[in-house]
Amino acid sequence: QVQLVESGGGLVQPGGSLRLSCAVSGSIFSISAMDWYRQAPGKQRELVAAMTRGGTTTYADFVKGRFTISRDNAKNTVYLQMNSLKPEDTTVYYCHVRVVHINRYEYEYWGQGTPVTVSS
Repeated sequence: QVQLVESGGGLVQPGGSLRLSCAVSGSIFSISAMDWYRQAPGKQRELVAAMTRGGTTTYADFVKGRFTISRDNAKNTVYLQMNSLKPEDTTVYYCHVRVVHINRYEYEYWGQGTPVTVSS
């Protein structure tokens, strides 16, 4: 069993910053991908940023230069530093990971979602 605990969301003014965290625990051999997605009401979930275990990153065009993904493999935690936030960044953000278990099978898991509101 794997648990994902997200934190760091909230209300911030336009131009402000927030840092999301997602801590993964449970029966883990290793974590390959650690990503952040977001989903607005009535829209499909979309990739915000992704990071492989080796450190390769991918960003959606709408966050390039503003958001930074990082991970602490020792703590099984992924972060999303969000700067220069815009009202259109308002939505729920989800942590997504691919976990390799002791039996070497890989499964994907989602966090519970953390809301981010950018408003003055």
